Amino acid sequence: MKMSTIRNCTLFLFAFFIISCQQTDENWFDNASKTVDRQLSLASEHYTPENNPRSIYPDGTVRLCHLKDWTVGFFPGSLWYAYELTGNASLKEQAVKYTEVLDSIKYWTHTHDLGFMLYCSYGNAYRLTKNESYKNVLKTGARSLISRYNSNVQSIRSWDFGEWQFPVIVDNMMNLEYLMWTAEATHDKVYSEIAVNHANTTLANHFRDDFSSYHVVSYDTLSGKPIEKGTHQGYSDESSWARGQAWGLYGYTMMYRFTKDPAYLQMAENIAKLIMSLETMPDDKIPYWDYNAPDIPNAPRDASAAAITASALLELSEFTKNGQPYFDYAESVLMSLSSPEYLANPGENEFFLLKHSVGALPNNSEIDTPINYADYYYIESLLRYKNLKKI
Repeated sequence: MKMSTIRNCTLFLFAFFIISCQQTDENWFDNASKTVDRQLSLASEHYTPENNPRSIYPDGTVRLCHLKDWTVGFFPGSLWYAYELTGNASLKEQAVKYTEVLDSIKYWTHTHDLGFMLYCSYGNAYRLTKNESYKNVLKTGARSLISRYNSNVQSIRSWDFGEWQFPVIVDNMMNLEYLMWTAEATHDKVYSEIAVNHANTTLANHFRDDFSSYHVVSYDTLSGKPIEKGTHQGYSDESSWARGQAWGLYGYTMMYRFTKDPAYLQMAENIAKLIMSLETMPDDKIPYWDYNAPDIPNAPRDASAAAITASALLELSEFTKNGQPYFDYAESVLMSLSSPEYLANPGENEFFLLKHSVGALPNNSEIDTPINYADYYYIESLLRYKNLKKI
């Protein structure tokens, strides 16, 4: 065979390989987007704005959100994201209905989760519509949220239950985006100052030497010093609860976006490297519910932690010159989540997108089940992936 013929064959095979890879990438993303469109359309018709879906009980019945459920904003937010991802106008119409019933939450001062409840719903609603009434709801809700701030502790109080003096959970990093946005929207630095103080306090006290995070840190309200560190949803006080690590990664990546503080970027990268180098991470990169769960490899997986991690890593990949490994890891996670093992077919799974999440295993709550915040961050990840890949 002539060398020119061999060369042409080689070039043909190489081109075929490249095209095949591109088609594979496009196929999984296209299938995921179509599934989001169909499943969210079905879900919005099946449920009602007053009772949106949270998860599934062990007996197969759906756990619905009451108005003050901390997860009540995720399904409306998912509808907004699904509309943004697909362009389906009917999803926007449903998103409006599911969002506007949450209006009274803006006065609720007994939770730190107003970011999840209002910013995921009304925040996306305002971003996509510029409806001033949505902005007004957000401003009122932000005032309610900062009422939980303690200047001695330099943090926002998390829970009002339990025997902790002043509990702060790593999850609370997620609600700081709401305050940073509010500072920009109102030109009032009080909101951003509180958010930065909270982020700094958490950075100083929540993380171990290996950059894994405690779930709960309780503070003395007079001295502002930490007096107790442990967990409420992880395996043990010294274990690394998977979703907690994802919250931390996402939170510091987001805070860097707003502040450009290099300490936040460094913490985000430290957490990312911890996650990406885990010896106990399964090949499909969907973590066990706790990195130190005693029954690995038979421990339940947590798709919600994976979705949050993927979304955070995609954003983090834009903030550093060495961002490609973060993007590649996030892409692998998304491809796993978009496989039949985790992504349900339209009409199945009680109209949730993802299977196999864990809420609070030590409390025997939401184990190996769909959960609405897993779906929310999955769709957010798809959007971020789409924008980065310019699909």
